[in-house]
Amino acid sequence: MVKLPVGVDINNLIDDLRIFSWEAADILINYSQKLKSLDQKNKIIQNTDIKDPVTIADLEVNDLILKRMKEKYNNITWKYLSEENTKINLINNLEMDSEWLWILDPLDGTKDFIQGTGDYAMQFALNHEKKPVIGVVLIPEKDELWISNGKNVWCERRDNSKQSFDLSLEKDISEMTVVTSKNHNNLTLKNLIDRLKFKKTIEMGSIGCKIASIIRGDSDIYICLSLPGKSSPKDWDFAAPEAILNTAGGRITRINNESLIYGQTGFEQGGLIIASKNNKRHKEICLQIKEIIEKENNFSINF
Repeated sequence: MVKLPVGVDINNLIDDLRIFSWEAADILINYSQKLKSLDQKNKIIQNTDIKDPVTIADLEVNDLILKRMKEKYNNITWKYLSEENTKINLINNLEMDSEWLWILDPLDGTKDFIQGTGDYAMQFALNHEKKPVIGVVLIPEKDELWISNGKNVWCERRDNSKQSFDLSLEKDISEMTVVTSKNHNNLTLKNLIDRLKFKKTIEMGSIGCKIASIIRGDSDIYICLSLPGKSSPKDWDFAAPEAILNTAGGRITRINNESLIYGQTGFEQGGLIIASKNNKRHKEICLQIKEIIEKENNFSINF
């Protein structure tokens, strides 16, 4: 079990995260319903409406979570990193070097939120010395709240019922289902997935939703590739998903089986990242993928 700062009880903390998360779900579902209006959706897609439901939902969830945490834990010496706060320069180096740092993404999967697929999430994680140890991934449209307390991971619904899962099955790559990005694909990644010859490919938004699909058993592996000079996921995209997957028995690493490093300049998590459901076989899977890349002369991927 994670040893938290003095004055913080893990059970009380999880109870609070549960309450705050379902409050966030109400906000996200409310604005998601507003996007059912075709006219509203077209305005957002065409960038003609600055005060759109996506922006408002993002900011309201951000403000809700940070306000609730600061009200309840105002005497605890942890800091907060939020995607929204970085946009208005409220993060400094002192906070990045904090022993305990909460990392929040109030709305991961913005394009899916707009498109109405339901594959969006709220993600909130506690990093200890730049490693995720506690995390929640809320998927409102599926009525799923994934929670890791550092020792156990589970998925619960709003009625407090829990969903079972099993990560014990071992598969060869040819038997695996790969989940990949729906809105941020690139030709290099597509070619790589084609050459790996997975049994099936699923596309969806939100890294939290992808990792939940692995734990749930809908997929087996996630591959993320950010090309040099292009946009890449950030710390807030991976922290909470890594917390729940690691606790569940899976792993997220770079292609060389190296752990993700948080708190780097720009909060970037670029390059080739692999998430799989079995930490005992993860290194072997990374090696297989790397060998295929090295055999292909037309792949210009930096390890």
